[in-house]
Amino acid sequence: MRNGRPLALAALAALTALVLAAPASADDFAGPTPGVPCDEGSLPEKVGEQGRVSAEDVESGRAAQGYTCNARELGHFGKTGGFRVESYTDAAGHICAFYDTTLLFPSSGYYDAVEGTGTYVMDMTDPANPVHVDTLRTPAMQSPHETLRLNKKRGLLAAAFSYPTFQPGVVDVYDVTADCRHPVLKSSTPLGVLGHESGFSPDGNTYYVGSLYGHTLAAVDLTNPMVPGLLWVTQDYQPHGMSVSDDGTRLYMTEKGSGPGRLTILDVTQIQNRTLQPVVPIVSRTTWPNVGTPQYAEPFTQNGHPYVMEVDEYGSGSGVGAGRILDMDAPEAPVVYPAGGDKQPVVISNMRLAVHQQQAQSDYSGDPGASVQFQGYKGHYCTLPTRVDPTVVACSYIVSGLRVFDITDPRAPQEIAYFNGKVLPDDSNPLHQGAWAMAAPAFSPRANEIWYSDGNLGFYAVGLTPNAKRLEANPIVPEVSVTGLLPLAGLFVLATVVAIRRRRELA
Repeated sequence: MRNGRPLALAALAALTALVLAAPASADDFAGPTPGVPCDEGSLPEKVGEQGRVSAEDVESGRAAQGYTCNARELGHFGKTGGFRVESYTDAAGHICAFYDTTLLFPSSGYYDAVEGTGTYVMDMTDPANPVHVDTLRTPAMQSPHETLRLNKKRGLLAAAFSYPTFQPGVVDVYDVTADCRHPVLKSSTPLGVLGHESGFSPDGNTYYVGSLYGHTLAAVDLTNPMVPGLLWVTQDYQPHGMSVSDDGTRLYMTEKGSGPGRLTILDVTQIQNRTLQPVVPIVSRTTWPNVGTPQYAEPFTQNGHPYVMEVDEYGSGSGVGAGRILDMDAPEAPVVYPAGGDKQPVVISNMRLAVHQQQAQSDYSGDPGASVQFQGYKGHYCTLPTRVDPTVVACSYIVSGLRVFDITDPRAPQEIAYFNGKVLPDDSNPLHQGAWAMAAPAFSPRANEIWYSDGNLGFYAVGLTPNAKRLEANPIVPEVSVTGLLPLAGLFVLATVVAIRRRRELA
């Protein structure tokens, strides 16, 4: 008689392997996002040190060469940058970039280029030769902090006078439609209440201004940009970055909150419809493990399915800020807002680097800029090129520079390219020892071209090489929950027992 025990053990091992192969819960998505091979002309980071700029590399001069993978510098301008880059093509075909130039006005103004402080307008007709053609110097454009926003549909460039804490939220609005090289001021009014961050409705009619530490959120009517109006203001939240759904009815607001940071979604239908004294209900609130200060969130769809891309800046506990993707219609998620049928968002994947792992925090703490509380090896902004079937997302990860991820499969992002400028330490300023990429990148109207700015290194136009593409060879395990495996497990064990008995009978 043949012993059936090895067969039973093999069956149990196979079942165990199947259970362990099921995708981890959102709590466990902490490992680094896999990358793809760098092409021959790249200057890659050291193997196993994804995102790192070590003290050794700075001292040896290696960091002065920059770090690139499947990306090349097309053009460069200046030596400072702020928090956002925007791109626009006007009616005459001029291609323009707009970016704020100071991380902290006016103290960082000393390091600005000779053109002085303000929001720079760049002629990007030739990406190899960015030309500074104008400077916007109104109050909000001098110190926009994180509020600079462009609405492409209406050609409106807006900002609110802001600061890391807050400033009186004077809102400046420019029209860039006729000649983006020379924006035209339409209004400058104190309707933003307190400034820190902002968001634009896709139709360009509503500009939201939030104050993280002032606890204010205001909706400004820009239907007539020459005569703005205040539609709504509240002190019920601690708002950070925000975006608005394409139909204008949902505000996706990252929020610090009194406890853990979170993504708060508001129903702003009545603001969109210009209802007097609008009622703005909470649709849902979502947090995640090791959350820090959520920075920005934006909705998108992939094959018609709704998701949200979100990025934290600094972290708390063992966490370090980075990007993630949430499923807005996960099968297991409950409906939390019956009025709209909205489900509770569920984190399904992260966009994290090796330097974001818990062990790396102590190993790399001596790297230039790595230990700065609000910057260092942390995320800050991510940008989508489109909200419909985006293939990539571009992120500014401060000391780690510009990072590009393929999100064709939102559950399995891959890093496909990175670009970190040439680090030349300034011994007179400890904050100028490394890269300082905090600006939301912009996608050029030309294919495979991204613009971003670095607080220490200036404005860059970066081109992606043909090697910046997803590797489909990486096997993706189908999603099977452990709960869903239980009936299968019972049938599998029963079949194994029957097989063993049958063998015994035949023996």
